[in-house]
Amino acid sequence: MTPAAAMTRAAALLAAALAFLPMAGTGSVAAQEPNLIFKKSTVWKFLTPDDKLAVYGIDDPVVEGVACHYTTPEKGGLKGMVGVAEEVSDISLACRQVGPISFKSKFDQGDVVFRESRSFFFKKMQIVRGCDAKRNVLVYLVYSDKLIDGSPKNSTSTVPIMPWGGSGDVPKCADFLR
Repeated sequence: MTPAAAMTRAAALLAAALAFLPMAGTGSVAAQEPNLIFKKSTVWKFLTPDDKLAVYGIDDPVVEGVACHYTTPEKGGLKGMVGVAEEVSDISLACRQVGPISFKSKFDQGDVVFRESRSFFFKKMQIVRGCDAKRNVLVYLVYSDKLIDGSPKNSTSTVPIMPWGGSGDVPKCADFLR
């Protein structure tokens, strides 16, 4: 084996090992399954599943009263059918206040709200949360990354913290930053 090939193999083995280590700053990830809202076929495939866009909903595990919806492409065909297709990084995101906002615990800027695998091995999609303290707005970012090289594709959504119902009390997200 050439030195270059050995180095490439060692890098691949290291990457594989790192893929199974817990990530820092993920204390707020709740073990939640996203709710499938609906799917829409985009490319017809003969005898195998179609390519689709799937819309999912999740609740922020730390911020009560915020829900996010994201749309992600799902590959069909033979690879999609057996679960080995690498999904593309085109993911859109919309987060909204759906009730009175309250914070269950403190959080860090960029804490992971939700994460899921987007390929058989290395790629994952993450939704992370931050706080724009000046404007009292929660900021959500969705992106996908690979262990070795990331993706510049992303989407951002903001949730201004507003009074809900008759309550005039509005928590400040800055009060809950670590």
